[in-house]
Amino acid sequence: PLSNALPRAPDSHKEDLVVPTSGGRYDVHLKKRQRVAVYWEEEVSEVRRCTWFYKGDKDNKYVPYSETFSEELEEAYMVAVTLDEWKKKLESPSREIIILHNPKLMVHYHPAATSDDWGSTPTEQGRPRTVKRGVENIAAEIPNGEPLQIDHLVFVVHGIGPACDIRFRNIIQCVNDFRSVSLSMLQAHFRKAQEQQQIGRVEFLPVNWHSSLHSTGVDVDLERITLPSINRLRHFINDTILDVFFYNSSTYCQTVLDTVASEMNRLYQLFRQRNPLFQGGVSIAGHSLGSLILFDLLTNQKAAPEEGERGQEVRGELGRLIEALKKLDLSEYCGVFEKEKMDPQAMFLCTDQNFKEMGIPLGPRMKILHYINSKREMQVGHPHTRDQPSPSAGGAKPGSPSQRGPGSTDDGRNGQYWDIGLGQVSANYPQLDYKPTIFFAFGSPIGMFLTVRGVKRINPDYSLPTCRGFFNIFHPYDPVAYRIEPLIVPDLEFEPMLLPHHKGRKRMHLELKEGLTRMSVDLKNNLLGSLRVAWQSFTRAPLPAVEAAGTDAETEAEAGPEKQPDTKPEETPAAGKEEAALINVGRLNGGRRIDYVLQEKPIESFNEYLFALQGHLCYWESEDTVLLVLKEIYQTQGITLDQPLPGSQ
Repeated sequence: PLSNALPRAPDSHKEDLVVPTSGGRYDVHLKKRQRVAVYWEEEVSEVRRCTWFYKGDKDNKYVPYSETFSEELEEAYMVAVTLDEWKKKLESPSREIIILHNPKLMVHYHPAATSDDWGSTPTEQGRPRTVKRGVENIAAEIPNGEPLQIDHLVFVVHGIGPACDIRFRNIIQCVNDFRSVSLSMLQAHFRKAQEQQQIGRVEFLPVNWHSSLHSTGVDVDLERITLPSINRLRHFINDTILDVFFYNSSTYCQTVLDTVASEMNRLYQLFRQRNPLFQGGVSIAGHSLGSLILFDLLTNQKAAPEEGERGQEVRGELGRLIEALKKLDLSEYCGVFEKEKMDPQAMFLCTDQNFKEMGIPLGPRMKILHYINSKREMQVGHPHTRDQPSPSAGGAKPGSPSQRGPGSTDDGRNGQYWDIGLGQVSANYPQLDYKPTIFFAFGSPIGMFLTVRGVKRINPDYSLPTCRGFFNIFHPYDPVAYRIEPLIVPDLEFEPMLLPHHKGRKRMHLELKEGLTRMSVDLKNNLLGSLRVAWQSFTRAPLPAVEAAGTDAETEAEAGPEKQPDTKPEETPAAGKEEAALINVGRLNGGRRIDYVLQEKPIESFNEYLFALQGHLCYWESEDTVLLVLKEIYQTQGITLDQPLPGSQ
C-alpha cells in the first residue's frame, strides 16, 4: 500500500495521507515522509521513495539517495539516454562525485580530501561505489508483510529494568522478535489452517511500566544517597534490581499497578478503534517481575455478576458434591441433581423428605445428609480460614472470590488453605476492560513471592476470577523462575511438563541421557534379580533326596520371606512422566498442567551456572515457548497443529 500511495503524494497538498504499515503498528505520513509508532513512544523515522541507490562502504547493502538528489540523477540520466551523451559528472550534496559512464556503469567516488582554505575541490580519488537505478536485481530482504486478519491479541509486560535480554534491548525490540518467531511458527505448524484461510496471525503488543516508575523523581532521590564508588554497578542496581523493592512498596506499587492496567486498557481501546472488525480474544503474558504484577492484578479482578461469587460457589460446591457422590458409590444419582437443577444453596436447604421426593432411597439419602452436615460443621469449625480479610484489600472486599482465593473452602488434608492474596501490598487494584483468555508467565517468581508472603498452599478449587488459563513456562537453569504446582499438590513429588521441541522431537542429548538412565535402571533390576536367586540358593537348607517336594516348597516359603532382600524393580523415567501428566493440579488452569519446562540446549548442559542469566532471558527467541503460546491460543478456537508434537498434553 505504501508503494502505491507514494507516487500520489505530490498531489496531496491539502491533506496528509496516512498509510498503516508493519501490521498496523506504524503509520506513514506521506506528506511529511515520516514513520510514526502507533502503540508506543518511539523516535520518528524518515521514509524515502527509493529510485537511486549506492553500495555502502562497510557492507554490500544498497543505500538510497535522498529524494531531491535522486530527481537530479534521474534528470541527468534521462538527458544522457536521450542524447546518448555519457561521461557526465554530478556533485552530491556532500560534494561527492557521481559519474555516469554508460547505462550499466555508474560510479560514486568518495573524495580523498575535502575542500580546504586554498579552495581545492574534491577529486575522483578514493574508493569508488557502485550506483544503481531501480530495485531490480537488488538482493534486499523486503518482507512480504503480515496477514491482515488478526485472530488474537496478547499484551506482554516486561520485568525489572529497561533491558529485557542479554543484548540490552528494550521490551519493544524483544516483542518484535517474539512476533517474528510466531509468524514463522504459524507457517511451519499451522500451514493447513492458513491455506484454508481459517487463521491469520496473533498480535503481540508491549507494555512498558519502567519509564513511568522512574519518571516519578525517585531516581533523583536515589542519586543523592548513592555512594560515588563503583558507579556503573550502583547505577545498574538502582535502575534494575530496585524495581523489585519498588513493587513491594505501597507507594510505588500503586504507580506500577496503575501504569500496567491503564496502559493495557489504553492499548486495548486503541487497538479496537483501529481494528473495528476484530472479534478475537485477549491474553496477557509477563516476564519475570511482570508476571507477578499481572498475577496480582488478576487475583484482584471482580468477576461479572453472572460469574461472580455465587456462580463460582455453585460450580465448586456442585463439582465437589458430584465427586463426593462418586466416592460414596452414589454416582448413579448425579443425574438426579442435574435434572432438578440443584444448586448448592438449594441443596443445603433440602431435608430428608425433599430427597425422598426426588426418588432417592433411604440409604443414599442418609449418606448425602451426612455429607451436608459435615460440610456445615467444617465451615463453622474454621471460620478464620473463610472470612479472614486479605491484606490486599484494594478493589475487592474480603470474602469475595478475588480475595478469598484458596481460603474459600476448608477441604483438604490439612483442613486449612491460605488466602492467595495474603501478604500482597495494600493498594487499590485497578480493573481491566476485558477478560483475559490465558495468562502466560515466562521465567516467573510467582511461586517464590507467594511463599514469602505466607501462602502455604493454594486451594485446588481456586481459579482466577476473570481468566480461565494459566501457564508457567520456564527454562531449567532460570535462577528467577519457580514452580506453582507444588503449592497446589504439596504431598506429591512430580516433574513439570517437558515442552516438546518445535521440530517434533526431543533434543539429542536429552534422549541420550534418558536412554542411559533407562539402561541403568534395567541393569540394576536385572542385577538385583540375579542376586536374589543366588541368595535364595545359598540360604536354602540341604534336604534329603527322598524328601517330598511339598516339604521343600514349605521350607522355601518359610525361609524366603525372612531372608530374601527387597528387590522391588525401579520405575523407568517414561512411566513416571506418564503418571505425572495425569496428576490433578486443580482448577487454576482448568484442570490442566501449569508448570512447563523448556529443553536446554546441548551447550547449556555442560555448565548450568554459565548459562543461568541466558536462561532467564531466552524466552523472546524461543521457538518452543512461542509454539506453546500459539497452540494454546488457537486451541480455544478449535484449531490444532498440523501434526501433534510428541509429548504434548
